[in-house]
Amino acid sequence: MSDDDRSEATRVETPTHTTTIIERRGGGGGLILGLIALVVVVVGAFFFLGEKSSQTNKDAAITEAAKKVGEGAEKVGDAAEKAGQRIENSVQ
Repeated sequence: MSDDDRSEATRVETPTHTTTIIERRGGGGGLILGLIALVVVVVGAFFFLGEKSSQTNKDAAITEAAKKVGEGAEKVGDAAEKAGQRIENSVQ
């Protein structure tokens, strides 16, 4: 046999393809923005509800003052009526 009958097999290396998946997690920026938004909503609600309560208190104070003025006017009216009756009785 001759040397030409020999065959050599050569292996060709092909690059392997790998896919790397990197899961990115947030650095907390979204969480911080969410907390800031929550604080803004809570503070806004506090002032809004506080304003309503303040207005309610003002209305209640005005109503109470009006009642007292009404009671005072009623007393003055009663006194005037009694005075008128006394004058009427003294004239007769």
